[in-house]
Amino acid sequence: MKALPEGQYIKHYRYGMGVVTESDDRQTSIDFDLHGLKRFVTTLMVVELSKLTPPPRVRAKHGAKVYARLASKKTGARSGSDKANEPSIGNESGPGAR
Repeated sequence: MKALPEGQYIKHYRYGMGVVTESDDRQTSIDFDLHGLKRFVTTLMVVELSKLTPPPRVRAKHGAKVYARLASKKTGARSGSDKANEPSIGNESGPGAR
């Protein structure tokens, strides 16, 4: 098989439906709906071209809050609001205390 056009929707016997993300004479990358990104040797891969249109790709949108939380995890810093939401161990003044 030769290089496929980028954006072509294909069907693979093992991984199912996917979209070609890159393709040249040596290597082809396909982003499968259920199995993620896979790379194949172009001359050895066996796929069927699909006439269907691929479903829209949904990418997660990360806001400033998510990036700030990720950065604080890397540095080990914790904010006061994170501590307030955690249950304390051995706190006998809370509900259910005997």
